[in-house]
This record gives sequence, C-alpha cells and structure tokens, in this order.
Amino acid sequence: MVKVMTLNMRFGLADDGPNNWNFRKKALPALLRNYASDVIGFQEVNDFQIDYLKDILSDYDYIGQRSPSPSFWQNNILFFQRPWQCIADDHFFLSSTPDIPSRSPNSRWPRQGTIGVLQNSRTDRVIVCANTHFDFKPAVQTASAYILLERLKAVAAGHPTILMGDFNTLPDSPCHQVLTGATRLPDRLSGPFKNIWQDSFPGTFHNFTGQSDGRHIDWVLYRGPLSLEACRVIRETFNGFYPSDHFPVQADFTFNT
Repeated sequence: MVKVMTLNMRFGLADDGPNNWNFRKKALPALLRNYASDVIGFQEVNDFQIDYLKDILSDYDYIGQRSPSPSFWQNNILFFQRPWQCIADDHFFLSSTPDIPSRSPNSRWPRQGTIGVLQNSRTDRVIVCANTHFDFKPAVQTASAYILLERLKAVAAGHPTILMGDFNTLPDSPCHQVLTGATRLPDRLSGPFKNIWQDSFPGTFHNFTGQSDGRHIDWVLYRGPLSLEACRVIRETFNGFYPSDHFPVQADFTFNT
C-alpha cells in the first residue's frame, strides 16, 4: 500500500493573526504522525516552512525546493518517506518557458510543478508522484494541465502515477476535464487520470474556520495499475490549531500488479 497526502501549507508570511505560521505550525507534528503518509505534496511553502518540515519529517527526503530562493518564494515540495528513493525528478514552471523561472502572462504567480519518480528499495516498486499549484483563470489552468501532461509523459513511462495539489478550481472545470479525459487528449499525451472522489466532491478550503465553503479545489488524481482503498479529508484540529486554511486530503492505494 502507498499513502499520499496533499496540503496547501498557506503562505508563511501572510498576516493571519491567531492563525499565524508561528502558532499553527504546532499542529503539524501531530497531523503528520496521526496520518502518516509515504508521500506528501505541500504547496505554497516558504523556505522557513520547509526547514521546519525537514526537522519534523526526519525520516523523509524531499524534492522541489528552489535554491537559492527569494524570501517570498512559494515552493511545491514533495516529501517521501524512506525506503522510497527518488530515481528521477523534474521541476518546472507552468508557462511557455517551463525550464526557466517564469510565469504565464495571465497568471498572478509563477506557478510550478514538481515530479518525482520514486522506487521502493525493499520491493522495487516504482510510482510517479506529481505535486502542483494552479493559478486562477480557467484558460491558464487548462494550459497548465497540458504542460503537466507533457512533462509527465517524459518521465512516467507507464508507471502508476499520482497527481496532487491545489488546483484553485472545481471538478467541473475545463482543466479537470483535460486531466480526467473528459476532453479528448492529443495522441501524444498519455492516458487520463481519475479523481479519488467520483460521485461527490467534499470541500477542502475553510479559511481557518473549520467549516468548508464547499469548494473541492485540492485534488488527488491517479492512473495506471492502482486501486483506491480509502480517501479522506482531514478536518480536525491538532494541538488546538488547524495546520492551514485548506484541509489536508489523504488517499490510500494498493498496486494491482
């Protein structure tokens, strides 16, 4: 079995009052202990937040950090627990020049994708995990979906693949249709993903209230020889705090072969 989690960490420099990073970071050790995952995709993470995660996830390695990084930089970080090892990786920008730090002209931020090809040193199983954070305009999101699929084609090579992140849009959106194959993909791109939820899509954004506004914007998608065993939105507090203004989403998979 492989367990994955996605969480928009919330920009650590934001003025969040009682939910300031220095307070809410106390929630993370319990969250990550109680809902231990093989792979965790964090979005919107400042360097000092990454340093904290490295300390509390001492049994994990990670990819995706830009170095050196501007103080305001938002990273998409992929942590993976040993015995998983990264045998190939890709970090790119969701723009017309993905290999150069850049943003789409209609994107508010320089959005990114991080891909890791992970191999279990005990079983030799290989899984591809991707972590991303989309911008806000539908046309930009759709273009970003195609960029992701192109980059995945270069590294996935038929392996089971999990795509997670904050997509800033709902499952009826054009970019979700691209990723799940409701919009026909060009022949050059590999097959569509499935959302871990099929019939109803629980809200994942709550703005530190604990009450979802109903928007399912944090997704876990998968394809290939994987079976979904369970999935959950983690709505509880830890040590009196929510870890973020988004709820973490976790999914459990088994390999079919």
